[in-house]
Amino acid sequence: MKNLLFLLTVIISFTLYAQKLPEGFVYLSDVDATIKSELRYFSNNNFIGKKIDGYYANCVIVTKETADALQKIQSTLAKKGLSLKIFDAYRPQQAVNHFVKWAKVLNDTLMKQQFYPKVHKSALFNSGYIASRSGHTRGSTVDLTIVDAKTGKELDMGSPFDFFGVESHPFYKNISENQKENRFYLRKIMLANNFKPYDNEWWHFTLRNEPFPKTYFNFPIKD
Repeated sequence: MKNLLFLLTVIISFTLYAQKLPEGFVYLSDVDATIKSELRYFSNNNFIGKKIDGYYANCVIVTKETADALQKIQSTLAKKGLSLKIFDAYRPQQAVNHFVKWAKVLNDTLMKQQFYPKVHKSALFNSGYIASRSGHTRGSTVDLTIVDAKTGKELDMGSPFDFFGVESHPFYKNISENQKENRFYLRKIMLANNFKPYDNEWWHFTLRNEPFPKTYFNFPIKD
């Protein structure tokens, strides 16, 4: 009887404290649980080197329209033994504010060699790598790649996610033919499913006709 009461208490507590998403948003895993994720800003493995404000769980949140489009892409990739892997999706404004605050502290270059070895930190704003507003905060922008569905190994795209430099531009020429093919395949399948690319980053795509084109949300990322 005590065990039953304890279980009921846990269930009730979870129900009370589980996050209720704004209308129009979903957890991607509720739409397609096969899509892999590694939210880099929920870890120290990012260009700042610390977990970012607003990230409390490795759960991908997007608008319902974005989730449906990603599910279609995943279905296509699955036939080839491949899978999407999400690095970032919905991003709260508090996280963007964290980026902006960090960018103004020019002597904080902990992760420079890994993420921006050829770009001076003072140039990150003008180069378009950091901004005070981000499409991610509208809920229909995703940073992603393609991986082997069984091993989880990422396809070689010629530069890592969040690498600040010309090497990450989608049509950068000084990479191998295989790396170019992998980038073009990701770009092709995203374009075919109503996403538009970003000129500076091979991994960055925004859903066309996004449902919240002028709304920047700030609710946290948590279960």
